[in-house]
Amino acid sequence: METYDYLIVGADLFGATFAYEAKKRGKKCLVIDRRDHLGGNIYCENVEGINVHKYGAHIFHTSSKYLWDYVNQFVEFNRYTNSPLANYNGEIYNLPFNMNIFNKLWGVVTPQEAKEKIEEQRKEAAITRPRNLEEQAISLVGTDIYEKLIKGYTEKQWGRKALNFLPLSLTDYRYDLPTIIIISTIRTKGFRLADIMSLLIKC
Repeated sequence: METYDYLIVGADLFGATFAYEAKKRGKKCLVIDRRDHLGGNIYCENVEGINVHKYGAHIFHTSSKYLWDYVNQFVEFNRYTNSPLANYNGEIYNLPFNMNIFNKLWGVVTPQEAKEKIEEQRKEAAITRPRNLEEQAISLVGTDIYEKLIKGYTEKQWGRKALNFLPLSLTDYRYDLPTIIIISTIRTKGFRLADIMSLLIKC
């Protein structure tokens, strides 16, 4: 009977990366997944020569040079800026969040002014222990951003009211305004993310 140092449940980005890093440190891993493919929700199927995202499109984004260098050791990534628009009751907003949005919402022109406005709304909401995702979002970004740019998208995406979701565990994350305003998004150049998973998961 084979023995392993780690049993990893899920061949997604986290599971594959953990297995890869553990193997580099001399550990033996068994990776299991209920699905019949690697990659978790970023899995692609080849349909007549076209990589189709089975579970919906995903874009890798980071502002961390360390993470950028890490993923580029497996495959070369292209810089890509995702710039969709949000339509809230006939008002058009740029996404991801940027100074154009903050200027349109509040007439502010500097990141500091936007940060102060968000902080003002967070204080007005006075949510210290969020009971659901809506309260958590408001406690992080204030009411305007939540109502106009997060609530509708979240509820449409998941088909449920944000009030019906438990708050996320965000203890490992710290969001600051520059991270929200300037999100560097990228995508791979001629390489499926599931292929990266197969490289990572060899354990």
